[in-house]
Amino acid sequence: MTMDEPHFVLESRKMSDLKPWKTLRSKLLLDHSPWLRVYEDQVALPDGRVIDGYIRLEEPDFVIVVPVQADGLIGLIRSYKHGIGAVDLQPPAGYLESDEDTLIAAKRELLEETGCEAEGWEKLGSYVISGNRGSGWAHLFLAIDCKQVTQPDSGDLEEQEVIWLPIDDVHRLWTEGEFGQVSTAAAIGLALARLKMELP
Repeated sequence: MTMDEPHFVLESRKMSDLKPWKTLRSKLLLDHSPWLRVYEDQVALPDGRVIDGYIRLEEPDFVIVVPVQADGLIGLIRSYKHGIGAVDLQPPAGYLESDEDTLIAAKRELLEETGCEAEGWEKLGSYVISGNRGSGWAHLFLAIDCKQVTQPDSGDLEEQEVIWLPIDDVHRLWTEGEFGQVSTAAAIGLALARLKMELP
């Protein structure tokens, strides 16, 4: 899915008189498919101005799954992330395969990275990483009552460790800014809010 095919329309956008920009021309500068495409666009603004050299990115959509066991423990993956040059914590995550349904992708990633299956699933939303530059959409899920059914087998390049932490510990890590990726922080924050609503 490209940026020309939005996943949603915000209520604030529907009530606004703001008009979208128009793409007059688009030039592919870099093609490292399926991981990254970089475009240089010429765009026309609603006031008639024409902007040259507007850089736009396309990356694959991906899923992030926040898994929760019946005892309230939340599953996280500890692994090295070369983009930030550091070991980081994040929930299970991965790219969608071609034409793959987002829930099917979420179930696949949960099983591959933790060896778990979940009794219940809740969609937490879909969000683009950068509204200005584009890039892939993150589809966030909460996986409820997760149970281990096999050993993890992610096939990822990096070594990784699965850890299960109490909700209070995850909340502390979140509020202290210990998650290095904005997509992780969003997924954890939304999951914590949902779990808090469901607590007695």
